[in-house]
This record gives sequence, structure tokens and C-alpha cells, in this order.
Amino acid sequence: GSLLGVCLIAQIATGLFLAMHYTADTSLAFSSIAHICRDVNNGWLLRNLHANGASFFFICIYFHIGRGLYYGSYLHKETWNIGVILLFLVMATAFVGYVLPWGQMSFWGATVITNLLSAAPYVGSDLVQ
Repeated sequence: GSLLGVCLIAQIATGLFLAMHYTADTSLAFSSIAHICRDVNNGWLLRNLHANGASFFFICIYFHIGRGLYYGSYLHKETWNIGVILLFLVMATAFVGYVLPWGQMSFWGATVITNLLSAAPYVGSDLVQ
């Protein structure tokens, strides 16, 4: 739990510094990422710390889940359900962070994930539209 807190603080800190130079426009997002990596002092380092920090955050989450399974934390239904909800929120946040640079990987990642919604019964095709 405490390692997750350290990871979260690192993600917030690097994310705030990256947000100072990011442009949230579909036509300028990729060029603002290139600007961060090329022109901002240590921008490449901050971006890589942020990207790899997200992966490390999920590794810590999976260890946390494994520990919870080992110690039987799933028997406390309310606590376990809150943890599952938090996991889905973190996954959604990571997806948004993956899409923000709006490069080819981001575009196709967003396409694949949004097309997965079409598998939902009754409303799936309407959600994708």
C-alpha cells in the first residue's frame, strides 16, 4: 500500500510538470509531446519517468492484489469491492494517459478499446458510434 502511495505521488509530480508544456488539442498534441522531449530541459526524462512509472504502478497494484488474495481480504466484501472499483478507475486513467499523446499507438489503442464496447449487449453499437 505505501509503495503504491509513493508511485502515485511520483506520477502526480511528473504529470504536473508534463502538463505545464502539453497542448490538449488533437492537431497539436503530438507536436507538444515532441516539444517536451526535444526542447524542455530534461523533458525526455520526465516523460520516460511518467510512462515507466505507470507500468511500475500497475506492477505494485498486482502485487497488492496478490497479497490481498493470499491473506483472504476478499472475505471483507465492502473493502474488496472498493478495491475493484479503484482498479477500474486506475485502468481508465491509464487508458486516458495512453491516448493523450495522440500518435499512431494512441489512435489505434483508442480504436481497439472503444470497439470492445460494441460487445456490450443492446447498447454496444450505440456506444461505439
